[in-house]
Amino acid sequence: MMRDFRELQAELDTEAADHPVERSRGLRIITPQPARESMFRSAAELDGTPVPPRDWLVDEMVPQKTVTLFSGDGGTGKSLLALQLAVAVATGSTWIGRAVSHGRVIYLSAEDDDDELHRRLDDILGSERKDYIHLAPLTIRSLAGEDALLALDGPSALEPSSLFSELDARAAEEAPELIVIDTLADVYPANENDRAKVRQFVGILRGLAIKRKCAVLLLGHPSLTGLNSGTGTSGSTAWNNSVRSRLYLERTTGDGHPADDNARVLHVKKANYAPTGTKINLQWRDGVFSVLQEEGSTSKRSQAAKAERVFLKLLQQAQEQGRRVNHAGGQTYAPKVFEANPKSEGITKRTFGLAMEALLSAGRIRISQDGPPSKRRKFLEVAD
Repeated sequence: MMRDFRELQAELDTEAADHPVERSRGLRIITPQPARESMFRSAAELDGTPVPPRDWLVDEMVPQKTVTLFSGDGGTGKSLLALQLAVAVATGSTWIGRAVSHGRVIYLSAEDDDDELHRRLDDILGSERKDYIHLAPLTIRSLAGEDALLALDGPSALEPSSLFSELDARAAEEAPELIVIDTLADVYPANENDRAKVRQFVGILRGLAIKRKCAVLLLGHPSLTGLNSGTGTSGSTAWNNSVRSRLYLERTTGDGHPADDNARVLHVKKANYAPTGTKINLQWRDGVFSVLQEEGSTSKRSQAAKAERVFLKLLQQAQEQGRRVNHAGGQTYAPKVFEANPKSEGITKRTFGLAMEALLSAGRIRISQDGPPSKRRKFLEVAD
C-alpha cells in the first residue's frame, strides 16, 4: 500500500533534524554532509618515524611551504632582487652568494610591464653569462594595468579571486619551487590595518604554499613609520606576525658620510626557523645587485682555500660512506653537516657555504639527482 504523504513528510522532518536540508517544491530534500575524519592523535605515535627535514628555498632566509614578506621602499630595487632570485632558482645558479633550491618559478608582477621585465631579465642573464634558453623553467606574468586582486573583500571574510584560481591552477601544472607576487598593495583588497583580513589573506597564500609545496615571496612597501624606524613594517602588526620570515631592503644611511646611491643592505628581520639579524651588503651595478665584497687579504684567501679543501675532503668521505648531503638546506645541508664533523678543522657553516658555491662555480663538485620521477632527490658529489 502506498504510504500517506503526511507520513512521508513527518519521517523526512525527523531525519532533517540531524542533517542539512534544502527545499524543493515544498518538500524537504536531505543533503548528506560528508563525515569529517578526526585528525587528533597522540604525539607518542611519532616515535620511530623519521623527523622531516626543514626545507629552505634560501638557507635561513626563505623557507619552503610558507609565506615570506619582502619589503622595501619604492625604488630600492626589491623587485629586481626578487627577479634575480627567480632566475637563480630557475637556472640553478646562486643568489647574492647564497645557494638556492632549483626548480620552476612563477613570477607575478603587478608593477612592471612586459618590456620592463624583459629589460631586467636581459641584464640578469648578462651578469650570469646565461642565455634565454636557460629561463625555460621561469614563467612570468605581467598584470600592469589590470585587475590584480588575488582575493575579494566579502561581507565577513576574504574570498580567493578568479586570478588566484588561475595562479593555483598554473602552480598545480608546473609544481614550482617559488612563487613571487609583486606587490602586496596591488593584490590585497582590504584595509592593511584590518588584523582579521590581513591574517585571512596571508592564510590564503600560505594555503597555496602548503598545497603546492613551494615558497611564496610577497613583496610590499613599508609605511612611513616603518621607514623611519628601520623596521620596514607596514599597516597592522598582523603582517609581521602572520608570516614566518620577513626580509627588508633599504638604502645605506651613510653614517655621517655621503651615502652611496647604489648601495643597499638586505636585512633578515624575522625568521621563525633561523637566527635573525643577518645583514647582507649589496651593490647595484650594470642593472643587477651583487654582494659588496670587502677588501680582500691574504688571510681571507687562505681561509677560503682551506674551506674548499676541507669541504672536498668531507664530501669525498661522505660519498665513500654512502651518506648524501645536499646544497639547498635541511638536515642534510652540506655546510651544516660538515660544520658538525670532527674533521671540520673549525670551519663554520657560513664559510663552508661560500666554499661550496666556489666549488660549484669551478665545476669541482656537482649537483646530481636520482629516484623515481615523482620524487627526485638532489645531492652533491665530487665531479669526475
